[in-house]
Amino acid sequence: MALALLQPALGCETLQTGYISKVTQITDGDSVILEDGTRVRLIGIQAPKLSLGREEFTDWPLANEAKQALSTIALNKRVRLDFGSEKQDRHGRTLAHLFVINDDDSEVWLQKYMLQRGMARVYSFADNRLCIPDLLNYEATARSNQQGIWGDDYYKIRIAEKPNRILKLDNRYELVEGRVISATKVGSRTYLNFGKNYKDDFTIVIEKYGQKIFNKADINPLAYENALIRVRGWIEIKNGPIIEVTHPEQIEVLAIR
Repeated sequence: MALALLQPALGCETLQTGYISKVTQITDGDSVILEDGTRVRLIGIQAPKLSLGREEFTDWPLANEAKQALSTIALNKRVRLDFGSEKQDRHGRTLAHLFVINDDDSEVWLQKYMLQRGMARVYSFADNRLCIPDLLNYEATARSNQQGIWGDDYYKIRIAEKPNRILKLDNRYELVEGRVISATKVGSRTYLNFGKNYKDDFTIVIEKYGQKIFNKADINPLAYENALIRVRGWIEIKNGPIIEVTHPEQIEVLAIR
């Protein structure tokens, strides 16, 4: 299987141009409030989270710095909202790519701005997948330069071959790298295994609804066998540590043996 066939390629060309408003409040590094009270979540990225009064939730490292970075570029500025697929999340927030409109009519894409400064990671959803290839490139440059969050161990890439360390990261969003030892389909589920013992080793799981998205993208997850990949998602503990993958953009192919 050629490398290109394993890589998703949904660019920004089909973003839907929306309306122009003004940012009057910054909630955190990836959320703002507009002058009409609309709450907007910057789709495609995840900045370090602030507790925002939530019980049993602590600020992530560099969360205040991320909020300040977004404030510096966006607070009290005119912005244009562009939309991908879903326009609203379950919390009632508008989902959009935001572009600051400067006085000279030049624009600053806020998702790009935050990624380039190492103040966010790429974070995609099955129902909002546009622009991810571009965003991954911006993230990769910041990571290679150890900018922002990439200089903090809290955000470092985890090693799939060390599942005992990943076990300690339950319910955290992580990037994990490793070589897929085996890829198997059992019933409606696909498993990408990074070790010989599925009860202890790190595993990627693709459920039936995720498999449909891979099929539509003409990507067979079984082709990842023997590939060196990077996966991003939320860690769960089911036997060993797992990440459930719902769409191809969660996986980056680094090399094929």
